[in-house]
Amino acid sequence: MPDLTDELAEAFGEETDADTARTAAENVAAFAEQYDGDLTAEAVLDRFEETPYADFRRAFNWLVGDLAAANEDCTDSREFRIEGPGPFAADPTIIG
Repeated sequence: MPDLTDELAEAFGEETDADTARTAAENVAAFAEQYDGDLTAEAVLDRFEETPYADFRRAFNWLVGDLAAANEDCTDSREFRIEGPGPFAADPTIIG
């Protein structure tokens, strides 16, 4: 039985290159591990079909934001984006 990462990497591979697809799949799996242990590939792919973007990277980043918005425990989805949080994100190790 394939795991979440493998199922999503295969599905995302139809939309983008293999490396990007694998990164995206691993990021969703990391989100699921931290915030939603019941998340399935089918649920992710169903939600991905609703994205308003044609570009895979934008569509995926929308997806993780949408998954986070549906989960009250996740207040910042940037770590799960394709590029990660980005260069202008606050450093989570600095306590203000």
